[in-house]
Amino acid sequence: MTIPRSPRRLRAGRAATATAGLLATLMVAAGCSAGGTQSQAGGEPQEGGDLVFLIDSLGPTWIPNNSSISSFQGHIWGHLTDKLVYVDENGTVSPWVAESWDQNEDATQFTLNLKDGVTFSDGSPVDAAAVVANLDIWARGDAERGINPIGLFPKTYVSAEALDDLTVEVDFDAPTLGFIPTLGYHGSILISPETLAAPAEEQADLANDIGSGPFVVESWTEGDEVVLKKRDDYDWAPEALDHDGPAYLDTLTYKVVAEPSVRTAAVQSGQAQVAYNPSPQELEFYGEQGFTVAAPRYLGFVNGYAINTQVAPFDDVRVRQALQVGIDRDEILSTVYTDDWLPAESFIQSNVPGATDHSDALVHDPEAAAALLDEAGWVEGSDGVRTKDGQRLSFTLHPNPYLATSQAVDELVAQQLAELGFDVDIQAYDVITFGERVSFANPSIPTYEVTRSFIDAGTVAGVLTDAENGENWFNVGQSDPTLTELAQGVATATTSEERDPVLDELQGYVLDQAYFVPLTQIAQRLYLQSPDVRGVTYNGVAYANYYTAWLAE
Repeated sequence: MTIPRSPRRLRAGRAATATAGLLATLMVAAGCSAGGTQSQAGGEPQEGGDLVFLIDSLGPTWIPNNSSISSFQGHIWGHLTDKLVYVDENGTVSPWVAESWDQNEDATQFTLNLKDGVTFSDGSPVDAAAVVANLDIWARGDAERGINPIGLFPKTYVSAEALDDLTVEVDFDAPTLGFIPTLGYHGSILISPETLAAPAEEQADLANDIGSGPFVVESWTEGDEVVLKKRDDYDWAPEALDHDGPAYLDTLTYKVVAEPSVRTAAVQSGQAQVAYNPSPQELEFYGEQGFTVAAPRYLGFVNGYAINTQVAPFDDVRVRQALQVGIDRDEILSTVYTDDWLPAESFIQSNVPGATDHSDALVHDPEAAAALLDEAGWVEGSDGVRTKDGQRLSFTLHPNPYLATSQAVDELVAQQLAELGFDVDIQAYDVITFGERVSFANPSIPTYEVTRSFIDAGTVAGVLTDAENGENWFNVGQSDPTLTELAQGVATATTSEERDPVLDELQGYVLDQAYFVPLTQIAQRLYLQSPDVRGVTYNGVAYANYYTAWLAE
């Protein structure tokens, strides 16, 4: 087993002030000009201090399985809980609560060897029985209690068994090469068995949710804030973080402030230390003013559209292909983003192990797009919109509220497609409404804008079709034998050497059929941070980790 180097460290934050009356102060701060001193590199970590993190939303529920994969709530869960393995920004896996592991030759059985002495915050052990309880709920959820399985957890899971107090055997009904990396996914959080057995309404109270992480809940107010305090007896962080013992910070407060300009102004004035999701176009300005800006790129899918192939006009592959080549991705990058953003090369991020470059399929070619639409029988009308059999070439885009730039991108795409004869409507929802109304394969949703991470490319197969209870993003079921065969080949490979060429072919096929229309590589989690916090790290799904952070005086 290879232990990775420590993740890169980025500077962040500024010393916190009391949070009482914070929101009123933030509204005043919105009128302040940029400021702050240049960050000082290095120095010895200092104990103590309070860090305030301003965030867009905290979602509708705190049931662990239902909220841990949220781009918002995942920040809190990452400090309340541990994982079995740690995955860095390069996809490298290293030990955490599982200090080692073994697998059989065909990757259908794994043995996890747990670190001794790890406890939940209520004092109960993180032992083999606790890990089995977590694996079962991650894989299956509990529909009767309204608890979801964890998205992208291997659907080949059969069972787990505690062989002794510190050894777990896990069985699958098919090769599952991505199992170990997926244990570092942000949904794979270790929760006490007592919490997992509680009714969903009790789990929805964050104060009842017991983890083994470096922080515990001090207080929380629904829709407003969560205050975490450090756990003094914590001493089992992953070696990759290069820090032992408790966190340096005393408290970590996540406060909801919906308006981006108020969040960033509060950091500029020193009323808060971190603003989540600032505008990408403002990052250079903030950096010039001495603030730290971070746009870590996560492992996962690129930002793009999963196409519902059963909804007109995208039930015709030629229309999907016209969409694929009709979008000018360079204009999106130059208009909405900065030089830190990269063009899409596939439908998965280029830093994912096994990703290959298929950017030739994504070249902007409006002439080819127009020819495809002509061939498909769509005729341009007097108003510039194409029609066929009395129907307009129209569809609706729903910006993904988990990505701050989504609406701006969709508006630009709508303008580009209008030049080809599409009539594109945009309907935006907040986080809660989006979750209720917009979903893959919904007959009223022609495209779903993806902003989703994963740890291992083997899990990709679980979204492409409905095989093995897959998520069936494109609503093709198993009607496309080539897609089904390639997806199965990726899912059932027993080595990366066997899997990689199939994964390459799968990427090319999905783009050729325009099942997925990539836009750009994604840096979904953006951070504006004051210059006096040091030692922030970012994991494989781009979450900022403040366990390692400390405040400079």
